Amino acid sequence: MIASLDHVQLAAPAGSEDALRTYYGDVLGMTETPKPPVLAARGGCWFAVGPVQLHLGIEADFRPARKAHPGLRVTDIEAYAARLAERGAEVVWDDGLPGHRRFYSHDPVGNRLEFLEPVTG
Repeated sequence: MIASLDHVQLAAPAGSEDALRTYYGDVLGMTETPKPPVLAARGGCWFAVGPVQLHLGIEADFRPARKAHPGLRVTDIEAYAARLAERGAEVVWDDGLPGHRRFYSHDPVGNRLEFLEPVTG
């Protein structure tokens, strides 16, 4: 039986690791986690915050995920959106999900990310 989601993997082009580290680390506030040596030789990088893990793997014929995306639940979505915008990341608000505030952004290689927070009260 499935117990939980372990991680989400997104693809990236070769040589993009520094830009990914800046975005996922400095902009999103995630921590880079070490890859096992056999996997580190393939390039890419892994990030985590709490139980959330995102793996960025190098793909030779890379095309960004423009529709497919991880949905990342955040707290204080207004402040988080401001954090991204202040660091140069695009923030596109969307009101299409009832009961939630949400916005989309793209990482530096074009992968789509959704950030959402349930509306309470």
